[in-house]
Amino acid sequence: MRHLYDSMRLAWWKILCIVQLLIISVAGLLGDVPAKPILNETIRNYYFHVPMWFGMMIFFIVSVVFSVKYLRSGNLEHDIKAVEFANVGLLFCVLGLSTGMIWANYTWGKPWSNDPKQIGAAIAFLIYFAYLVLRNSMLDPDKRAKIGAVYNIFAFAMLFPTIWIIPRLLESLHPGGMGNPALNPGDVDSRMRYLFYFIAFPGWTLAGVWIASLHIRLKKLEEKKLQHA
Repeated sequence: MRHLYDSMRLAWWKILCIVQLLIISVAGLLGDVPAKPILNETIRNYYFHVPMWFGMMIFFIVSVVFSVKYLRSGNLEHDIKAVEFANVGLLFCVLGLSTGMIWANYTWGKPWSNDPKQIGAAIAFLIYFAYLVLRNSMLDPDKRAKIGAVYNIFAFAMLFPTIWIIPRLLESLHPGGMGNPALNPGDVDSRMRYLFYFIAFPGWTLAGVWIASLHIRLKKLEEKKLQHA
């Protein structure tokens, strides 16, 4: 019983993650939503698309922080955490693009229309994908970590013009227009905002942290096997 209690105590955030994702999935698919012009039922995507983008930014921030820590300390564990959080950030970028394209297909008539926000997101994806390709092209662990860390800082800096600045200076079909999409009080109502901030956003973020933590543990095990080989 004591062992079970300790396991539950350590895994509370994983249980919370599962509960939150179940709640938001049901709310997103079956819950009551406001009838907004043009958006109609596609507003349900607010529970999936938007928190995935928020989560992506959090994981890229965590990744670049560990890259900076690696450059300061030379500790390869920081490099492992940097690349794994970047991997999860890239996964959430793909999920964000995919859910956005599904939404656009119903509201704009086609999944891709070269909207500034779509183009900016695609450029950000390619920049981070190049980060992973660059790392995998080098065999020396120290060289890979150093060059990867420097490039990761560059990639993070490029997020601001590609996603947060240039697309908001241009005309866009995306909700929010030339401002912050989905954060305008007129875009959603209080019911949806509550579910977003207290259920959807933390739920998807915890899911990403869970994935990253599993990959980090696997990488550490692989490193130990190589050291003892």
